[in-house]
Amino acid sequence: MAASATILLIDDDQDFRASVRAALEARGYQVLEAESGDLGLKMLVEHRPQVVVLDIMMTSAAEGYGVTQAIRWQEAYRDYRNVPIIMVSSIEETPDERFSMAGEVDMIRPDQYLTKPLDIPRFLEVVKAVARPT
Repeated sequence: MAASATILLIDDDQDFRASVRAALEARGYQVLEAESGDLGLKMLVEHRPQVVVLDIMMTSAAEGYGVTQAIRWQEAYRDYRNVPIIMVSSIEETPDERFSMAGEVDMIRPDQYLTKPLDIPRFLEVVKAVARPT
């Protein structure tokens, strides 16, 4: 059952993390929180979550893209390349739409892209679809 999966939530907005944590925990998920990309990458290695939920704009306007690129392409994170990434941002355009002319867009493409304000029922459906319990 997917509800036993661990979700790593990387977002600098404490209120957003609290509301998403509550929604996920109510469905039986374990939730880890990080307020920055650097901390999120450390927690990824330490805790091996089954799903990463990631904001784009944190300490920099593109921090979430850097985290995605690290997980998918950097050798240090090769063991985590198959962890599903759900990007959640107030940026309306997906990476494919925003960077349609960039040949490297696949380096920052998440598995799923949702926008804020977050549609919680839709978000929970997406998490359920990608979560792989331990």
